[in-house]
Amino acid sequence: MLEGTIVNLKVLEKEDIDFMVECFNDVDFWGEYSPIGEQVSKSEWIKLLDNPSNFMLLTELKILIIQKKNGEKIGITWHIFNQPYKLMEIVCFLVPNERAKGYGTEVAKLMIDYLFLSKDIVRIQAIVNVSNKASQRVLEKAGFRMEGTIRKTLFVRGVWADYHLVSILREEWKEPKILTRTA
Repeated sequence: MLEGTIVNLKVLEKEDIDFMVECFNDVDFWGEYSPIGEQVSKSEWIKLLDNPSNFMLLTELKILIIQKKNGEKIGITWHIFNQPYKLMEIVCFLVPNERAKGYGTEVAKLMIDYLFLSKDIVRIQAIVNVSNKASQRVLEKAGFRMEGTIRKTLFVRGVWADYHLVSILREEWKEPKILTRTA
């Protein structure tokens, strides 16, 4: 478990699958700026998690559950390491009633600290819808810098949307900002 000051991140376990299925199959979970997630049954998720090679040709996909300090599950985050390009990408989604409370910024900082402390990488990146100002602020507060705009990247609610590519480099990070301990 990665412990922050207001949230913890724990590795997805079988007992979290019901929460994950509920979130991923809820159109509102994805928000107005992201593609609606593929509808996947509990049995399909179990199959995917039992055989991670089913998740595209990636070296590493790690799904973490976002919890408040009281253990309440409030979101899901993941990071993907793409072996051919030696880059790490992070993604974070919170349940709708827990947004705009500072959790996203802490999750981003926790992920950055953890990945730079545990992986031999020089770069972490994310993409964010150009219209999603709240997520852009979260990533900026976590130290990400905008690199450019990727045009017509994802199909969002019937329209091809542009996304900003943002990143943080190891030398911009320098030291842990939020990670208090790993358990």
